[in-house]
Formats: sequence, C-alpha cells, structure tokens
Amino acid sequence: MSGSLESRYIRLDVISGKSLQVPSERTPAGIYISISVDSRRRWKSAISVLSSEESAAWGDTVTLSLQASPAFSVEIWASYEADRMLGSGEVIGKLELSWDDLLDHGDEPFDISFPPVYNVHPSLKLKTAIVHACDDLDGALSDSLVDCGIARDTDAGHAQFAAYVTSEDLSQLNTAVEHFQLVLDQCPVSHPDHAAALTNLAWARLEGYARNDLQDIDATTSLFREALVLRPQHHPDHPLSVYNLTEALKWRHNKKSTAADIREAAQLYHELLPLCPEGTYLRSIAAGENGVDYVIGGCYNLPIDASEEGICLRRVVLELCPLGYQLRISALDRLAQAVKVRFQQCGSIDNIDETIQLRREAMSLCPEGHTDRAYYLNNLAFSLQLRFDHQGKPNDLDEAISLYEEALRLYPVGHKYRDISLDNLGAALVSRFHKREDIDDITRAISLYREALTLCPPGHPRHMTELDVSEDLDEVIDLYRESLRLKRLHHLERHATLHNLSSVLCSRFTHTRKNEDVEEAITLCQESLAALPSLHPDRYFSFAWLHQAYISRYQIQHNPADLSLAVDNFRLASGHPTQGFPDRIQTALHWVDEAECYQHDSALEAYQVCLELFDSHVMTRLSIISRREAATAFSGARSLPVDAAECAICHDDLRRAVELMEQGRGQQWSLASRLKTPVEHLESANPKLAHDYLELSKLVSNAAQSSATITDRASADQAATKYRKLTEQWEAAVTEIRNLQAFSRFLLPPLYADLQAAARHGPVIILIASQYSCSAVIVPTFGDPHHVPLPSIALADLKTLKDRFTRAIRYASRMNPAESRTDLMVLLRIVWHKIMLPIVNVLEHVLKLKRLSRIWLCPTAAFTSIPLHAAHPFKTRADRSKEPCLEDLYICSYTPTLSALIRSRQMMKKRVTPSFVAIGQGQPGTGKGKALLAVDSELKLVHNLVPATANRTIISGDAATRAGALKALEENTWVHLACHGKQDPAQPYDSHFVMRDEHLTLLDIMDKHIPHAEFAFLSACHTAVGDEETPDEVIHLAAGLQFSGFKSVVGTLWGVDDAVAKHVVEAFYTYMFHPKEVGVMDPTKAAWALNCATHAVKTKVPLEQRMVFIHIGV
Repeated sequence: MSGSLESRYIRLDVISGKSLQVPSERTPAGIYISISVDSRRRWKSAISVLSSEESAAWGDTVTLSLQASPAFSVEIWASYEADRMLGSGEVIGKLELSWDDLLDHGDEPFDISFPPVYNVHPSLKLKTAIVHACDDLDGALSDSLVDCGIARDTDAGHAQFAAYVTSEDLSQLNTAVEHFQLVLDQCPVSHPDHAAALTNLAWARLEGYARNDLQDIDATTSLFREALVLRPQHHPDHPLSVYNLTEALKWRHNKKSTAADIREAAQLYHELLPLCPEGTYLRSIAAGENGVDYVIGGCYNLPIDASEEGICLRRVVLELCPLGYQLRISALDRLAQAVKVRFQQCGSIDNIDETIQLRREAMSLCPEGHTDRAYYLNNLAFSLQLRFDHQGKPNDLDEAISLYEEALRLYPVGHKYRDISLDNLGAALVSRFHKREDIDDITRAISLYREALTLCPPGHPRHMTELDVSEDLDEVIDLYRESLRLKRLHHLERHATLHNLSSVLCSRFTHTRKNEDVEEAITLCQESLAALPSLHPDRYFSFAWLHQAYISRYQIQHNPADLSLAVDNFRLASGHPTQGFPDRIQTALHWVDEAECYQHDSALEAYQVCLELFDSHVMTRLSIISRREAATAFSGARSLPVDAAECAICHDDLRRAVELMEQGRGQQWSLASRLKTPVEHLESANPKLAHDYLELSKLVSNAAQSSATITDRASADQAATKYRKLTEQWEAAVTEIRNLQAFSRFLLPPLYADLQAAARHGPVIILIASQYSCSAVIVPTFGDPHHVPLPSIALADLKTLKDRFTRAIRYASRMNPAESRTDLMVLLRIVWHKIMLPIVNVLEHVLKLKRLSRIWLCPTAAFTSIPLHAAHPFKTRADRSKEPCLEDLYICSYTPTLSALIRSRQMMKKRVTPSFVAIGQGQPGTGKGKALLAVDSELKLVHNLVPATANRTIISGDAATRAGALKALEENTWVHLACHGKQDPAQPYDSHFVMRDEHLTLLDIMDKHIPHAEFAFLSACHTAVGDEETPDEVIHLAAGLQFSGFKSVVGTLWGVDDAVAKHVVEAFYTYMFHPKEVGVMDPTKAAWALNCATHAVKTKVPLEQRMVFIHIGV
C-alpha cells in the first residue's frame, strides 16, 4: 500500500469539535487544532470561538503528503488570546493517528475521540479525500513556532496550572506562578505580549486565592486591571479581559464582602454582555449563575443608596435583567427603592413617577397567586400615596386604597404582617377623608386601627405608632425624646423625630404656657434645618413647625417679633421649591388667614403667593377636568380672588385689586388661552423663537387633548410625564422670550395699564363679594379705578338672594304669562337699591356716563348668580313717569374676565366674509328631554331675518348631530343654536347642547379654535350658568364659545320656554339687521339689539323670560 501512496496526498477537512472542556477550567479566547507530521512541520487551524455547548466549528482544510511520515498527531488547544498568541496555549486533547485511521472512512465525515477531560471525551469531526496532485506540496504546513524561552515558559506554566486544577497539588500552582512570573519579567510594558503575560499570572494567582492557597487578591486584581487597560474597546481580547477582571472582583467580594467590588463588577458586566454574542461560551458563563446572577444577588444585598452613583448602579443591574429574566423583579424593586428615597431627599416629581412606573412593572410580574404579590401591592400603593401627598391627584389616592385593600385580603387574620397592612389602609382612608369628608372613609379607618391595635398590645414595638395620639402629652414627649436618643446625629430619619417632638411640645405649650416648651420646639426645628441640605423637601416641615411655634407664642405673649418670625417662616415654607404644591398652598392659605386675623402687612403678599402657587399647581394637570379638580381641592381657596381684591382695596390700592381679581378669576380659561396667544409682534422681533414657542404650544395642547381617551393608569402616567416634560420645555421657551427687552411681561399676569383696554368702549364694573365686605370697582376708559362700597349687602345676603331668585323663577315658570311677577319684582328692586344704584350714581355723577352708553358687568363669587342686568326700581315718580331701570340707562353686557374681553376685541381685527348657520334640534330622542315644538319655526324665522347677502344654512332634525354641529361651528362666523341646553352641576365641562345622537359638550367646544367666529345666539336653557364649586372660573357654555373664538354671545341664565323665547329671538334679529343697514352684520351691535328686543316684547313675554337672556363679549 505504501508504494501505491507514494505520489498521493490527503486533503483533510477539519469540520468541528464538541465536548471541548478545558482541563484548567479557564475560559479560553478560542479553540484551534494543530496537526504535526513530524517534529519540524506543524499545521494550525484558525482560532474558533467556543460555543455555549462547548463546541467549535472551523471548516479549515490542510493537504498532507502521504510519504512524509507513517503517522501524525492531532491536538486540540485552548488559546487564551484571540489576537497575537503567547505560547501555544493549553492542550485539551492529543491523539496519534496513522494514515489508515483516516482513509478507512471513505468520503464521509467521521468523528475521532480524544482521552477524557472530566470524564467526557472531546471529539473532532473530520473528512478526508485522496488527491493525486498538489500544486503547493505541503504548502499548508509551516515550521513550528519559534522555540523561544518566553513561549516555552508560558506553555510550561499552562501545563502546570492545568495539573494543579485537576490534582490540587500546591507545588504545581507555585511552579506555574513561577513560570508565568518569569515570562512577565521578560515582557516589559512595551512588549506586545505584556497583557497576555499579566493575564496568565493573574489567573493562576486568582485560582489559588479561590482555593485558599494564596492570599494576595489585591495585587491579582491589579494585574487584571492593568491588562484591561492594554486591551481597550475594539481590541479582540477586550471582552475576555473584562470578564477576567469581573472574576477577580467577584472573588474578592465573595470573601471580603467589599461593596465597591460588586458595584464595579456590575458596571463591567453591563459593558461585557453586549460584547458577547448569544451562543458563545463566554456569554453563557457571564450570563449564568456564577456570573451575572451572582453580581445581581450581591447588588441586591447592598444598602439602598439614593445618590446618582447608587441609582446608576441600580439601573445597570436592571439592564442586566432583560424581560423574562427571573431576577428582574428584584432589580425593579431595588431600583424603585433607591429612586423613591431620592424623591424623599430631593422632591423631584420625575423620581416618584419613575418609582411608580418601576413598581407597576414589578406588579405585572406578580400575578394572582404569586407569593410576594402583597409585598409589591403595598409598595406600589405607598408610592402612589407619596405622589398624592406631593401633587394631590385624587386618582392616585383612590388607586392606592384599592391596592392596599387587595394586599390586606392577602394577609388574613393571623398573618404576621396583617397589622402593617391594616395601618397602611387606615392611613390612606384618613387622607381621603380629609380631602372628601366622606364619613364612610373615617369609619372604616377607625375600625382598621382598632383591629391593628389588638394585634399590637402594650409593649409591642408598633403600639405607639398605631396609637399616634396620647392623652398624656408628657408621655408622648418622653417617648419621642427616647426615640431621638436612639437616632444619632446622622440618622436618616432623625429630622422627622425632631419635627414630631417639636409639634408635641407646641401642643403642650398651648395648654401649659410654659415658655421652655416653645423654646425647645423652636430649637429642635432649627436643628433639623441645620442637618438637612438646602433643597431637601423636609425642610418645608421645619419651616412649617417654626411658623406654628412662633404663632403659638405670639397668641399668648403678643410679641410682634414672633408674628414677624412666623411670617418669615410662612414665606420660606410656601416658597420651598422641592415640596409639593398642595402642602405649599395650604401653608400660603394659612399665612393669609393669620395675616388677615392679625392685620399683618404681609397679607397682600400672602394672597399673591397663593395665586401664583395655584396657577403653577393647576398648570401641572394634564386635562382641563383634572385642572378643575385641582382648583376645587382646597376648601379655603374658593373665595381667594375676591378676598385678595378686598385686601388690596383696604390697602387703598385699587389698581392692585383689579390685577389680583383678574389673576385669580377665570384661571381655567387663562391657562388654556396661553397656548393660543398670538405672537405677531414676537415673529417680527425673533422669528425662530416665535416658531419654537408656537410648535411647543401645539405639542402641549395636543398632549392634553390626546389624554382624554386614556383609561389605563400606567398609560395615563406616561402621558402625564410626557405632558410635564413638554410643559417644562414650553416654560423654558417662555422664559427665553421674557429675556427679550420688549417682551419682559410675556404671559405674566397683566398689569392694570394692560387691563384697562377692556374699558375702551365703556366702563367695566367688577363686583366683589368677599367674606369681609361687598363692593364694586369700576374700571373707566381712562384714569384710575373707582371704588364703590356696597354697605347694604353682605356675602350671606347674596347667598340668600340667590336662593330666593331660584324659587321665584321656578314659581314664575308655572304662572300664567299675564300674572304679575311680584316676587321677582321685589328681588330686582333689592338688586337695584342695594347693588346697582350706588354704582349707577358713580357712573352718572362721577364718570358722567351718557345714557345708553355701554357698560360691562364682571360679577365675582356670589354675584355671578344674581341677574344684575335686570336690576329695577319698579317705582313711579310723582309725575307718574317710571323711574328708569338699569337697562333703560345703559346697554349692559357681561364679561367673564377683563382679559377675555380684550382678547375678543383683538381678534375682531381679522374679519372674514360672514356666513350664518342656524342649528336646531327639537326632537332630541328618548331620554334627552321633551320635544321643542317651536324650534323648526324659530330656525326658519331666523333664516328669513338674516341678510340674504350672507351664506345662510339650516341644520336640523337628523342632520343636527354632535359632529354636524361641531363642523358647522367651525365653518361659520355666525351661529344660532336652538335646542335643549343643560348645565352639569357635578362636572361643568360636561355641560352640553342636546343633539340627535350625542351631546355637544363644553369640552367639545373648547377643543376647537375658531378665530374667525363672530357671534352666537344660544336659544337654549342654562347656557350662561356658572359652576357653583368654582364660581370665579365662569365655566359655562357661553363662555366656552367665547373662548373658542366667538367674540359676541347671547346666552341664558335659566330655563327657556321655546314658544315664548321665539318672540325675543324675532325682535333681536329684527334690530340686529335693520332694513336701513342692508347686508351689515356687526357682532358689536348684539348687546344693543338684545336691549331693544327685551324692551319691545314686554307685553308678549313675561319678565323671567325676558331677563333670562344676557349678552357676553364685545
């Protein structure tokens, strides 16, 4: 056979290998195959990356001459360098073969098996073929590696190290270390193999440390660190060098519990895993139980660190736990804890939002039946309650209570944590009771606390926290002193105990009047201030208890210095930037009360602070409905605008009274209108800034509108976060605009000089109904405002008057049209004499206002429910002439705010060709109200009275749908609406016009921006009735139309009889479109036309149906 093979060759394909375990258990950079035909000539395959299944693939080919030698050797080697190799590496298996061993398999691939490594045989898959010619005889073979000392010592070190691992003979480890040290000594820093030499020595020493045979882990770690520096990113051996360093850090942490090591290991794994392709051996061990799992577990046991570095670490750990990973829930929990503590230390809403987001995800990983579900329910509930305390969103508290309830069900009677769960739910119910005053909440809370107390008998560690109150203040103080003694100076919760002790000392001072108690209370608060960073949210409580201490002492000792110190701390507490708006607003309201009570000169400042905080607080709300919720959440705030104005009047500052009144009223409209502010002047001065502002305004507006359909709580949170980020950008743009010299007051509350523009065509009369007194302020066309005291009427009188009007109108609606409305006349006579006559006297005798001049009424608070325009003396003079009523003297209009009137006038500058649509729905459908039989005839009547030059349209019956009406509002400049109207007392934004299918709501109207719109006549019930909860917000359908763009609106104060109202409508349009003014459509004539119409129909229409109509706008 040998003779026949002399001129032939073998082509050997090295296909793959499996079960390729490394004897030393060290992680290789790759595996290669070596074939030696004789002592001089050797072939090496490429280095193949080892797979997670300890296999490798090559696909390399070598051509061997059959006459070179009767046998050859095949070796499997582990290489520890992917780039330039130092030595040969570590041998995994070696096999001597003859040519016959190869040729017996024909053309089919076959496996060869090597001696076992840890009882498993490595194997290679090969394939051979005989070839009869070779262009490059033995061209694939090369001389053996240069037989140099560095390579020999390295290979000897690998061999000794492998022997040590398998035999645990310490002498072999020492020999390996000696060899590797010798190599390192011959490879200085500049040597290309320096990093490999460092790594080999470090790995041998690390293994000795892991087996307790060597001790110097610090030097070993330094070797790995030095090697990593020499193998930066993109170096082929960078991933393996990162892994090697993590191994050293993990072992040092394992034995010494060094927190810094596990933190660094986590950061390195965060870098390493993306560098390790899925399916590789390095990836499998790095992502395995002894790799990333160990690091995550080590990080989990670290104390919560709310610093930037600590939170960054927790984020890294979470990223090491992808979706579906078993430890992800723990990583979510620990990151949430760190971010929550960060919130408690810094007060950033971003932190509490993120905490809730993380805990929602953790909850999603705990379905019903999960052993830890109650724990995660409580965590999420607690975070929601924290956000409620900071922002005051009722949905957060409701959800927290729901979660606490579910958690309590999972802690049945006898469970060791039931008392804590009872306490959590009880505290949340108490919070909700304070907001909503629902007796069921406080009843349940008491029941829960009673049960919790039975689980915490006297002597139990939680007994005092469950009681929370003791009849014996001395005992409570002693307990707090003991708690304070146990909390050293740097204890995280020490300041909270200082606050608690201070508050109880203040309470005891009010009973005993012992000065040392209040002195100590003040000292304790000052100590807590000294201990807390300047922006820590809890500094607010230090200021709050300080103002309480000073006020308590002032009430007893009457030292003016104490009142001044109290005010200083009111100022600091209400202005503390990291505390939530609800607490700051409560403090500012308290400041107002104390300043008013003690006639302190800071009262006006306190009102100003309140209004500014309210504005900022309401602006944080995503939807307009949630803004109203925020505005109505503070019981003491309803009268704030009128009380602030009255305070300014008392200080003889009428201009400031007008400014404060405007700033505090119509806040909802003011906030919404900011996003629609025209910027023509800004576009001329700075086009880019104007463009950026308009784009951001659109984004903010769109974010608010798109949130209306979101019902999922997690999605709602995300939408709120997005809105807040956009709002921050919008506010930054506004700040940049204000930095321009000519725009320093851009979107700031207007000054009197700006507001006086509202009186350009006639005086505006602001009627102020304060708890302190009632009065009017007249804003004239020129000059300072005029104050008109109304001493004959008080706030309580106005509330009585409102109720009497309601009853009188209800009674009149059931009377025969010809009957005298005596009750109404009595009430209108009161309105005339006690309210309007003093104002008329100033208009006539001071301002010299001509008869039938226009005036605008701007009622506030309780005045909004009184038909002021209908004030009438109902008196006959001696000459039998009638004394004139208000509407005989002047053309009356209303305006929600001065700004609304100014805005409407500014928009009048851009007029388009008028078009008129009459929309009517007399057959609203089952359950939507009775049929309005006169609607269709009213629509035809209006259509015939409108000038033929205008584009006239009627929409009624089946066409009068919600969508059809909205489309008509957008497309026409003049609108007449005849249908049922309803003011929703519970949610005024749901007030609506009744259409054929769905209601056309106030929110629908507000969502539209119709700058070309001019006039709307609302021949429907209750279209100009305000919100009882927030009367100074003027939230009704007529105001909504004005906000959306209609400059002039006729609305109604109560129910309208469609058959009778038709007479007013006919008279109104007859005067509006006078035959002598063919084709003229002027919306500014509407107030005059309504005045004429109500006079003209006196004999046809009863009093309550004439005075129901009011004009709003230009």
